[in-house]
Amino acid sequence: MVKRLFDILLSALVLILLSPLIAITAIFVIIDLGFPIFFTQIRPGYRGNLFKIYKFRSMKDIETKKGIQTPDIKRLTAFGLLIRSTSIDELPSLWNVLMGDMSLVGPRPLLVEYLSLYNKEQARRHNVKPGITGWAQVNGRNALSWRERFELDVWYVDNHTFFLDLKILLMTVKKVLFREGIAQSGQVTMSKFTGNTK
Repeated sequence: MVKRLFDILLSALVLILLSPLIAITAIFVIIDLGFPIFFTQIRPGYRGNLFKIYKFRSMKDIETKKGIQTPDIKRLTAFGLLIRSTSIDELPSLWNVLMGDMSLVGPRPLLVEYLSLYNKEQARRHNVKPGITGWAQVNGRNALSWRERFELDVWYVDNHTFFLDLKILLMTVKKVLFREGIAQSGQVTMSKFTGNTK
């Protein structure tokens, strides 16, 4: 109950305080990418229950002649890279926190297609609500391997406390300011998880 109350109060406060930045970002998304302003996608949350996540768009919708989406590096604009590196693209996800689909702190919500690829231990990352930031984000972010990322997610599930959440939020501010661990080397986004190798 304390965690939920904290999520509501802080996310509402941040949305109010940063409303000018959110409005300006929305305008620039329209100028740079057009409509829609938000990127929405179905993600698995607590216990694998599905919800719709909201972010600012950072990529163009470009398909090949065969209807296949082009690689991220070709779709990501300079403005998109900026709002990703500063995590401004995540601000609309505070609405998910207010609605109770997410928490401020928890394992990041990943793709639905990954659900069938987790082993039993990795699947335990869904035993808590997903978060805007998390233990994996402040210990390497997207520069981590999938194995390392899942190990940190499960560690958080087993060890999370209110004070650990406060520590993660403070560490997140530092990570965002210094733009640490934005992506894996040579990539603009995290590579896809394709399952576990023996």
